[in-house]
Amino acid sequence: MPKYLIERESPGAGKSSVEDLRAASQKSCGALKKLGTDIQWVESYITNDKVYCVFIARDEQLVREHAKLGGFAGNRISEIRAITDPATAEA
Repeated sequence: MPKYLIERESPGAGKSSVEDLRAASQKSCGALKKLGTDIQWVESYITNDKVYCVFIARDEQLVREHAKLGGFAGNRISEIRAITDPATAEA
């Protein structure tokens, strides 16, 4: 299944408390349960004013439906075409 990077505008995200992050995670997991097995949340990265989430999903529409059900912004959704890291240089 394709992998997607979701950019979410979220002013002040970097100041979120552990409780805030837990609540958002619970909301996300609740939306995922409703959507079934064709979508999976991998991880998220929080910066000062944005949240970047990595999802594996059947298609982009399913990612958008997750954002809608969870009440999350989905400002930009991009399909990940390749992944590289320092190990790539050694191949």
